[in-house]
Amino acid sequence: MFSGIASRYDFANRVLSLGLCVGWREQLVAATKAAQPKTVADLATGSGDVAFALRRDLPGDCSIVGYDFCEPMLELGRVRAQKEGVTLEFKTGDCMALPIADASQDVVTIAYGVRNFEDRVKGLGELRRILCADGTLLILEFSQPSAWFAPFHFIHVRCVLPVLAGILTGDFGAYKYLGTSIAGFPDAAGLDAELKAAGFAKVSHKKMLFGTVALHQAQA
Repeated sequence: MFSGIASRYDFANRVLSLGLCVGWREQLVAATKAAQPKTVADLATGSGDVAFALRRDLPGDCSIVGYDFCEPMLELGRVRAQKEGVTLEFKTGDCMALPIADASQDVVTIAYGVRNFEDRVKGLGELRRILCADGTLLILEFSQPSAWFAPFHFIHVRCVLPVLAGILTGDFGAYKYLGTSIAGFPDAAGLDAELKAAGFAKVSHKKMLFGTVALHQAQA
């Protein structure tokens, strides 16, 4: 699904969110920086939008590796890193079985990826497995909006967004999935409960844009 729109994915997201996704990303980056990590795994990294922002703000001795199952996306990240002279690694990795050692990451970040897990219980278990003791998990994800905003949000993600995305990317099918996946995803409190069930502690979240997006934070 993502392979066919790889070269236009980040651009489309910025247009469709009216640029707001950049501010949401920066909040994730700020929370990562506050944890003062030496190792960071950015999961569902795509072409590295979050990974490049992390590299910009974190010290040079901090290892940052982006993982994704979509090779065309990863290749875009590698080309950009080489072009910009940035030290970033991009590796193939599925969140159901990550090629990362146990308890090896100070921070794990994932933006808009948890919603796509085939098995969320298994996936959240993998995230906890690779985190160091007291390591930090940061999840930026779509959520269920406030009640008064829900009708507008429904129309946007089910009707407006797929058409605009199709025009921008040339793929009218890929973003139809987005509306369906958001509708079937738990609200922020529900995801917090799943994180606690997976063994995470100090679980919290911050809602943005009338609850349609949330930044979750938890410790292993």
